[in-house]
Amino acid sequence: MGEHAESSEETRVSRRAAVDWRRTGGKVASVVASIVRWIGLVFAALLVIHVIFTVGSANPDNGIVSFVKSWADSLALGFSDLFTPSDGKLRVLVNYGIAAIFWLVVSGILAKVIRRVGGTS
Repeated sequence: MGEHAESSEETRVSRRAAVDWRRTGGKVASVVASIVRWIGLVFAALLVIHVIFTVGSANPDNGIVSFVKSWADSLALGFSDLFTPSDGKLRVLVNYGIAAIFWLVVSGILAKVIRRVGGTS
């Protein structure tokens, strides 16, 4: 009886399907690339919302406006003072707009590289 149990256990182990690591790695890379792309999109959206608030003369003491401004200032990296036109609204529009485009381009390139390294197109 003991021999019978061992042989059925060995058969069960040998019937287990092999894991396709290349396919699994491709799925993981695709998920990570999608997350990177979404993060870039959210960063760009925060920058664009800041531009809209500034150009639209939103109340800077409002909690939402100050929250978006604090995030936008952090996400603008070195772009916040790239151009210095005399009009403050134009300055925000140009500099933070360029920062938003930067995040979209960089996240798109990173996502493409991650997918390529992971084995998916």
